[in-house]
Amino acid sequence: MDRDYQSTYGGNNDGGYRRQVGKRPVTDYGSSMVQWMRHRQPRYKGASKVEIERPSASYLANVLPPTARPQNPADAIPAKHLHSSLNKARHAVNVVRWTPEGRRLLTGSYSGEFTLWNGTAFNFETIMQAHDVAIRAATYSHNEDWLISACNDGVIKYWQPNFNNVKAIQAHHDPIRGISFSPNDTKFVTASDDASLKIFDFSGGVEELVLTGHNWDAKCVDWHPTKGLLVSGSKDHQVKLWDPRTGRCLTTLHGHKNTLAKTLFEPRRGQLLATCGRDQVARIFDLRMMRDICLLRGHEKEVSTLTWHPFHTCLLSTGGNDGSIYHYLLNESNTPPNTATSIPPYDSPEPANAPAQTVYPAHRLQHAHDAPVWSLDWHPLGHILASGSNDRVTRFWTRARPGETECFNDRWHLGEAAVEGQGAWNARAGRRSMREEEEMELEDEADGLIDQTMPSKQAVLPGLPGLSLPNANNDGTS
Repeated sequence: MDRDYQSTYGGNNDGGYRRQVGKRPVTDYGSSMVQWMRHRQPRYKGASKVEIERPSASYLANVLPPTARPQNPADAIPAKHLHSSLNKARHAVNVVRWTPEGRRLLTGSYSGEFTLWNGTAFNFETIMQAHDVAIRAATYSHNEDWLISACNDGVIKYWQPNFNNVKAIQAHHDPIRGISFSPNDTKFVTASDDASLKIFDFSGGVEELVLTGHNWDAKCVDWHPTKGLLVSGSKDHQVKLWDPRTGRCLTTLHGHKNTLAKTLFEPRRGQLLATCGRDQVARIFDLRMMRDICLLRGHEKEVSTLTWHPFHTCLLSTGGNDGSIYHYLLNESNTPPNTATSIPPYDSPEPANAPAQTVYPAHRLQHAHDAPVWSLDWHPLGHILASGSNDRVTRFWTRARPGETECFNDRWHLGEAAVEGQGAWNARAGRRSMREEEEMELEDEADGLIDQTMPSKQAVLPGLPGLSLPNANNDGTS
């Protein structure tokens, strides 16, 4: 639902003037969740009793969350722009992460700052100086009790949910590009520009194992959601699978022809692996066959990041260096006209030797950002996609309402020049709207906590983050 937020300037209502700052979208998912919880039933009893959605505004009351329709991934494609959020001091947004409960979005910037944005009204909440240099990676633990972040100095910091910093360790001497927790949260792995991966014990912050084998910078890493299996991508064009117990490289995948940007296991079943890189393609590997089964084409520039939908295993979103965001349905090839259609390897007589199926985007946001998209992350409920870019803006995207078609002909799809030529958008009005949004963010920032000073550094006991040593001074010395 949309609500109007107004501000008053120049005194009271009698002597001053009242200016209405445009509409701010407020996403209220409570009614959809309550309706689904009231009418849901076991799958063996059939579909939900709620009437199926149709392309009409009258069916808005029947909209259900993505988890209610596991067989309809196309319903969750985020084609509509919700809001653009930007700080007073603008810096490139390198990391976007939803908090585990989905109430806020955390962004990490090139300046080393953490910014929290409201998850329903998308307004500014707070900002703090988390690192001294650019933040490159951040992830929450599976038990939702901890956040760890990494920066260009090779430093990893432990954060509690209230963003109290309890520990900092020097993990590498080069920038850390990726970080991931083990399934039981007792360990985490890092990937660095020193071409190595390191496994750390989380409670003690102690290095346990160093994985070497890449011939160039390690750009990304991920831990399997349920198994003892690691995947990493490097500047040497190789994707490697590792055994975290012994540090042995299990196999090397040679599908890409340029630097890897992201490697990510499918989070629900864990049978698929998605990779992307600077060769303008993304690939889907089946771990049971140890080969690529899908080749995701469509990007005209390097593919800089990707993310899986939290519920739909066949919905994948990618971000490009040209600022575009593409959404792929792995069970639909979406082949363009006059292009030969390929079949999945599973349907061929010899699946092990069949070529990978070529899949094209089911939806394109060609002008989502004005600069490379560095990070994408889905809301835990799967209804909002957040994107962070080098254009210093954080944007929120969601699915279109039933019967809504205007959002497919906006400047995010067609570009400012094309939409202005059609008379559907005015550049001057657009700039004025952007200024109004900036004023709204400045008001929120003025009302919130502008700066949070870093907590004093104190000595901590190994294995017990946040517990000070006895007889310790304020500077941590005893």
